[in-house]
Amino acid sequence: MSTRRRTTTTRIEVSSDRGVFMISVAAELADMHPQTLRMYEQRGLIEPKRSPKGTRLYSHEDVEKLRRIQQMTAELGLNLAGVEKVLELEEQLERTRRRVAALERRRDELQAEIALLEGKREQVKAEIVRYEGAKRGEIVRTSDIKPFSISIQRVDDPR
Repeated sequence: MSTRRRTTTTRIEVSSDRGVFMISVAAELADMHPQTLRMYEQRGLIEPKRSPKGTRLYSHEDVEKLRRIQQMTAELGLNLAGVEKVLELEEQLERTRRRVAALERRRDELQAEIALLEGKREQVKAEIVRYEGAKRGEIVRTSDIKPFSISIQRVDDPR
């Protein structure tokens, strides 16, 4: 009688910014030495989370950033000062993109509001005029007023 083994797989979703890798695993995933990660941390290029006991914990985002740093230094020939500047400019660009997107959303909201107000203005378009046939304080549309004429007499100047 043979016994069957049943294998189950459990899948856990983890936020990409949550620290889950110890330094040795993160270094292996980023294809670099753990001491290099410590150096990058000292330079402020990467900021791993810390466990309650102080162990460095790297996230998926951290590993991706380490790979980018590795690419910039190895393939593009940048030094760490250049990498710092590139990362700083990328962050600035991302903040600017978010700000532009927010401003574009606000512009669209305001344009919709303007269109709504223009429609209402057309509905109630009226000019305040004095009109003998109107009740006191009543607003009369200029389009509802019939043309009229006023006779004017000139007084000759006796000089």
